Amino acid sequence: MRFMYIVTSSQPMKGPSPALMEAMQKISEREIKAGRMIDNGGLMPLATGARVRIVDGELSVIDGPFIEAKEVVGGYAIFELRDKAEALAMAKEFMQLHLDHMPGWDGTCELRAFATPGVDGACEVDARSAVAAHA
Repeated sequence: MRFMYIVTSSQPMKGPSPALMEAMQKISEREIKAGRMIDNGGLMPLATGARVRIVDGELSVIDGPFIEAKEVVGGYAIFELRDKAEALAMAKEFMQLHLDHMPGWDGTCELRAFATPGVDGACEVDARSAVAAHA
């Protein structure tokens, strides 16, 4: 199963400490070599982003920073793992790095399984048919 980890914090965005960066690099290298980590990355501050949204049938673009943001997504990782239990173990190990190397930091690692056709609750969209219909 493929899982995405989304790391958020309500604290003002500051980069990870050098010790945390080193620890995350080690775990990333290990997981990439093992074939479990597919991708990962940190995200730039909100001021560099934009939101495209639809409200009341109108499309709008809002440039960052976003005043109403209560939590900021600081980074993500994508893993290919056996099941949710393995995904939870990996998320706990990753968050333990933050606990060990950034005392006082508060945050969350949300893990979400990717939708897989044929799995309960997953979208059953045939992407090729949808693309062909819009061509």
